[in-house]
Order: sequence, then C-alpha cells, then structure tokens
Amino acid sequence: MGLWDLGLLGCQLVLYFSVLATLFGLRHRYGIGIFFCALGAMHFLETYLAATFYVAVPFGIVVSPGSTILFPGKIILLLLVYIREDAIAVRQPIYGLFAGNVLTIGLVAILGANTLLPGADQSPDFPFLDQMGLLMIWGTVLLLIDGILIILIYEQVGRWLGPHMTLRIAISGVAVLAFDQLAFWPVLHAVAGIPVEILYGGLIAKSIAAVAYAVLAGIYLRHFERRMFDGLAHPRLADVFDALTYRERYETLLERSGRDGLTGIADRSRMEAEAEQCTARIIASGDIASVLVIDIDNFKQLNDDSGHLVGDAALRGLAELLTRDLREVDRIYRFGGDEFVVITSGRAREDASNLARRLHRLAGKLDIPNLNAPLTVSIGAAHSPEDGNDFLALLSRADKRLYAAKGSGRDRVITGDDRHGEGHPELVRPT
Repeated sequence: MGLWDLGLLGCQLVLYFSVLATLFGLRHRYGIGIFFCALGAMHFLETYLAATFYVAVPFGIVVSPGSTILFPGKIILLLLVYIREDAIAVRQPIYGLFAGNVLTIGLVAILGANTLLPGADQSPDFPFLDQMGLLMIWGTVLLLIDGILIILIYEQVGRWLGPHMTLRIAISGVAVLAFDQLAFWPVLHAVAGIPVEILYGGLIAKSIAAVAYAVLAGIYLRHFERRMFDGLAHPRLADVFDALTYRERYETLLERSGRDGLTGIADRSRMEAEAEQCTARIIASGDIASVLVIDIDNFKQLNDDSGHLVGDAALRGLAELLTRDLREVDRIYRFGGDEFVVITSGRAREDASNLARRLHRLAGKLDIPNLNAPLTVSIGAAHSPEDGNDFLALLSRADKRLYAAKGSGRDRVITGDDRHGEGHPELVRPT
C-alpha cells in the first residue's frame, strides 16, 4: 500500500500545482485575486489534514498530505509570485490568511456561547475548532517568516548560481521547509499529540516535495506562462465579469467626458452632442422648449479686480445655483468662459420667463468670498414655437436677447414676452 499512497501523493502534488499555476498565469486576464482566493481556500484543508490525516509511504515514512503536499506547494507558489510580481504581492495572501484565522477564532468563541437546540443529532466540536484555530494562527505566523526567508535565500543563492532558476527554487524551498517543519511540529505535538516520527518523516517528505515543485515551477516559467499571456494586448470579453467591468468603465468614461472641469456641469461639447435632440423631443411631445443664456456681467473686470481664483469661485457658485434650483429634467451647460445655457421643458412660456427672473434674482444674492463688488448676471430667453422650432433657432434668439440686455446696461433679463418688444427690455434687479 505504501507505493499506492506514494503515487496518490504524487497525483495530488501535480494537480495542486497545475491548477494554481494556471490561475496565477491567467492573472493578467482575470486579476491575481482569483489565484489568491484559491490558494487561501486550501489553508483550512492543509491545517486539518496536518492534524488528522497521515499515510505510510515506502521506507517506513509516515506523512500527511496537508504538510507534505499542500503547504510546500503554497510556499513555492508564493516564491513564484515574488519572481513574477514583487514582494508586496507576496504579503497580501499572508496578511489575509492571518486576519481570517483571527476572525475564525473570534467567531468560534461567540458561537460557543450559543444555546444549542435540544435533541440535535450533531453538535459542533468546539475543542477541535479551537485546536484548529491555534494551529492556523501559528501556521500563518510561520508562513510570514517562511515567505521572507525563502525570498532572501532565493536571492542569496542567485548570487552563486546565477540564472539556474529551478535549482535556486529547489535549494531555497528545501531550506525553508526544513525550518518550518522544525518550528511547526512542537505546536502540532502539543495540540494534536503528533509523535516525533512525523517530524523526521516530514523533513524528508517536504524536501522531496520542494524539489518536485521546483521542477514543475521551472517547467512552468520556461514553457507555459509566456504562452498564457499571448494575445492579451487586446483581451476579449472572456466572461460576464469582463463584460460588466467593460460596461462600468465605459459608462464612467461617458459620464466623465463632456464635463466641465471647473464647474462639474456639462460642457459645450456635450451641448453640441445632445441639445438638438433634447429640444426636438420636447417639441415633438407637444411641450414648450425654453432656452436661457446666462452671462456674468463684466467678468473680465471681475477677474482683473478680484483675481482669477475669485472668478473661478463665481463660476462654480453660479453653476451650483443652477444645479440646485433647476429640475433633473432640465439641462445645464457651460457654453463659454462665463456663459451658461439652460434648456427647460414642461413649463408655460410665462413660467419659463419667471424662472429666468428667479435665477437672476438668486444669482445677485450669491455670496462669493473676496468678491469686491456684487455679482450680477444678464439673461436672454427664447421659447418655442414663437421663437423657433429647433435648438439652434432658440439659442440664436436667446443669445440676441442676452446681448440686448447687456447693451441696455446689464443686470437685466429679456424674455421676449414683454409687451414693449425686445427693443425695450424689462429691467429686473435683485431684491
């Protein structure tokens, strides 16, 4: 039976390394997290087998698959992470395992205080869980030390052996696993009563496993990993997670594009892309479309007198006012340096004109720090269908009324609905 069990151990070794090395090799497609999760999922099984499951192999050696197959594989795979990534990546699963083990002990302690239902067929083996928690904590502490040691030894051996990577992995793996066996066995003996024979058998078995894993790692690095990366310059959508990530990034890009960097509202490029269609939909639905053009009066003089930082604050303050006071269905754009365009719908002509007057009044009440004079704005408004049946026509008419307001002394609103005509704009001042 010894040869049979030895063969099964060999199958486990090859299977363990093949699956995890494949996941590691695909890290540039799926991310390294999938590899770390699979590696961490083996941690409990590794500790459980080390405490409970042993088989006899030739020459009278008794070993556990947990400490002979799974743990050496984890050590060599962490070295592989260092070789292909960096030391920072190596510490991530170690710290994660340690935090998870501490959490396990805490949860088991709380679970032990629960009152179990009477007559239950099975009850948790809390003493065993406590033993496992202690072993996993100590094992993870050793894993941190092992991770540091194997990297240091690998680099030191490299100064002697140069590019012979497989031999470097084997030597550093044997040295670190021997140290780990000597450090882990006393706790294993104290907690689970594992005899000293396991210490000697584990030293031999772990050394053989380290060499076997080193050979597999050398084959992987030389022949497989580079092929797994072929064609990844433009990766295809391999699964639903890729598709979701692609869509999220695409939507984020769309959200960020067309945004004014200073005020955060849509910019002129966004207006040119969507305003025409937006206005057409409003008019097609039978609603009135109104376009307001809002301009800060004497903005250049404001910058000269108060400074550009104050001018920027004025632009942001006006943009925040518009965003706060308008509805979600309304559209706001920064049209130029100090001009804003608003498209509003579902309002009667008189209501849209009153909106322009209210915005004018609120803009005059804005508190802009360090502004040397009160902020004033001029507004021109246009409404369908009288002023046009498309966005460009409405924008043109609203812009003409804006310039009429400025030409009449600024700090005014011209909506086009006053009875005196556009040549006699109505005068509106903040109250």
